[in-house]
Amino acid sequence: SLSFKMERKTIDLDQGWDYMQTGITKLKRILEGLPEPQFDSEQYMMLYTTIYNMCTQKPPHDYSQQLYDKYREAFEEYIHSTVLPALREKHDEYMLRELVKRWSNHKVMVRWLSRFFYYLDRYFIARRSLPPLNEVGLTCFRDLVYNELHSKVKDAVIALVDKEREGEQIDRALLKNVLDIYVEIGMGQMERYEEDFESFMLLDSASYYSRKASSWIQEDSCPDYMLKSEECLKKERERVAHYLHSSSEPKLVEKVQHELLVVYANQLLEKEHSGCRALLRDDKVDDLSRMYRLYHKIVKGLEPVANIFKQHVTAEGNALVQQAEDTATNHAANTASVQEQVLIRKVIELHDKYMVYVVECFQNHTLFHKALKEAFEIFCNKTVAGSSSAELLATFCDNILKKGGSEKLSDEAIEDTLEKVVKLLAYISDKDLFAEFYRKKLARRLLFDRSANDDHERSILTKLKQQCGGQFTSKMEGMVTDLTLARENQNSFEEYLGNNPAANPGIDLTVTVLTTGFWPSYKSFDINLPAEMVKCVEVFKGFYETKTKHRKLTWIYSLGTCHLNGKFDTKPIELVVSTYQAAVLLLFNTTDKLSYTDILTQLNLSHEDLVRLLHSLSCARYKILLKEPSTKTVSQSDSFEFNSKFTDRMRRIKIPLPPVDERKKVVEDVDKDRRYAIDAAIVRIMKSRKVLGHQQLVSECVEQLSRMFKPDIKAIKKRMEDLITRDYLERDKENPNMFRYLA
Repeated sequence: SLSFKMERKTIDLDQGWDYMQTGITKLKRILEGLPEPQFDSEQYMMLYTTIYNMCTQKPPHDYSQQLYDKYREAFEEYIHSTVLPALREKHDEYMLRELVKRWSNHKVMVRWLSRFFYYLDRYFIARRSLPPLNEVGLTCFRDLVYNELHSKVKDAVIALVDKEREGEQIDRALLKNVLDIYVEIGMGQMERYEEDFESFMLLDSASYYSRKASSWIQEDSCPDYMLKSEECLKKERERVAHYLHSSSEPKLVEKVQHELLVVYANQLLEKEHSGCRALLRDDKVDDLSRMYRLYHKIVKGLEPVANIFKQHVTAEGNALVQQAEDTATNHAANTASVQEQVLIRKVIELHDKYMVYVVECFQNHTLFHKALKEAFEIFCNKTVAGSSSAELLATFCDNILKKGGSEKLSDEAIEDTLEKVVKLLAYISDKDLFAEFYRKKLARRLLFDRSANDDHERSILTKLKQQCGGQFTSKMEGMVTDLTLARENQNSFEEYLGNNPAANPGIDLTVTVLTTGFWPSYKSFDINLPAEMVKCVEVFKGFYETKTKHRKLTWIYSLGTCHLNGKFDTKPIELVVSTYQAAVLLLFNTTDKLSYTDILTQLNLSHEDLVRLLHSLSCARYKILLKEPSTKTVSQSDSFEFNSKFTDRMRRIKIPLPPVDERKKVVEDVDKDRRYAIDAAIVRIMKSRKVLGHQQLVSECVEQLSRMFKPDIKAIKKRMEDLITRDYLERDKENPNMFRYLA
């Protein structure tokens, strides 16, 4: 076998570099597109090995540092001799194309040279912590080419962008490549792109759109202006997608929005025949949706839109209230009440309409929910012809729920309407007043069997409970339950009568037993009942005592009804009357003629009540009694006799009593309850806080009570004074504005 021992010859610097220079020249020729074959693997290996050898020779022949410097000089020489002259003779788009080509070539050159010099990267550079070859190559381009040209390049790019904005076709791919240079030259940082290009591009965009906006705002209607703005924003986003860096999108969009939408917001929204008010007036749903889309991305951009929306809804609502007020003033009472019902129906429709706007045009945004709520609170708390909205709403419900009400609706429609009424109630500040009116009317429906459907009665109570809490509906729920219990009670009474022949009321008797606390308070006074009725009362008492000894029955005759047989000359007629009317009529069974005073003494009634009763029987439509003298009013000197000549085409007639205005009583009852509620709130607050300033106590009190009513500040102060006299609170000796709770 033969053994070889190779002696490696030392390569000196000039000789080695001359050899490397041939490789570099070949590379430049390839890059310049001159006829030159590609590197084969042998050539590549020779170049690599030359560098390897020159770096691994023993000192002083280790040429690592010199080769590191020559690597950089190779780029500098090529840039000065070839690249810069080629770029300096071209302008605008041609310069951009040349730059893209030169940058691409430069990157190829860096890739090849750093492969030849790879050994430097691995050992020499790592040990000395010098910039790596790749970075050195790119830095040469940055320092010599980019720094000289970036300003001219930026101007050329911006000019092309503006051309495109004006509708011309441009080479987007070229711009993408140019802008990539700004990004890549930063070597992982975005500063070059941001400072040398983006900041100027944003300024130019702002002034471009500022010019556009100033002429569009003069020429275009609000919808057209918004269409153009939306289109511009879309185009700018596309621009980012095609050639700008993605980080520019929010900044560019913000600039365009500012110039098109923020600067001219007021002028645009307030445009006389096409601004936000006109769009709402003419139901321009698409334009309003566009307005929302454009402005919801802008900080506080929606506030003026929501404000106009609130003003518009308020004006529409006020107009409805005014219309109802005018009709009520100009017409008789019965049309007025119909008008008030029409008003509630229209307010519900108004709410439906604008709720659709809030949900669909304004995407359920809280600002618009708030605007709608505030608008409705303004006009839903106005009075119409002396009736508060709380009363109107209760009457509206009554009309839907009672038999033969003016609203003829299907079950679904009733459910739907009740749902909407409860929503309206949210806007009414005197919810306690609504509850009291509602209870009064519910009582009439239940007691006089006027309720059209039990399910609907329960359903609205469930809805009210969800909206206002259990306390709000507990009494009403109690009333509905009472009626069911009362029916069972009546059945046991009839059973009791069947089993006890001795207990016989002598007439058909139905008694409804109610729980005092649930029902409205009724004026009840002891009347001297006719003997027939006294017997009934005694028999029922006997039955009731078999069931319980702990409850006291109080009879409310004012709510009772009687069916009497009137034996008139021509034919008998059944008269449906109240218990009091019956008591008056039964007096005439034993005597023909009675004076006002006789009746008053025998029945033990007040003047006020007796006048009402006698008026209904002698001065109204059905004259069962003849009055002397025959005038239209009842006075204390009149006398009355049974009118045997009375007749009517019907076999059964109902003789109504003139209605009593319940409004005053309801308001008084509610005021009384409010005093208790304020007392309770003050005591609750003071109990937990012990010491509190006047202002804070008042505001906490208002906050606690506002779910049911808007307490009057004067009323709160009055209650505070009252609680001081009753020793619940005391004023601080030093500071009369501080209160202390007395345990």
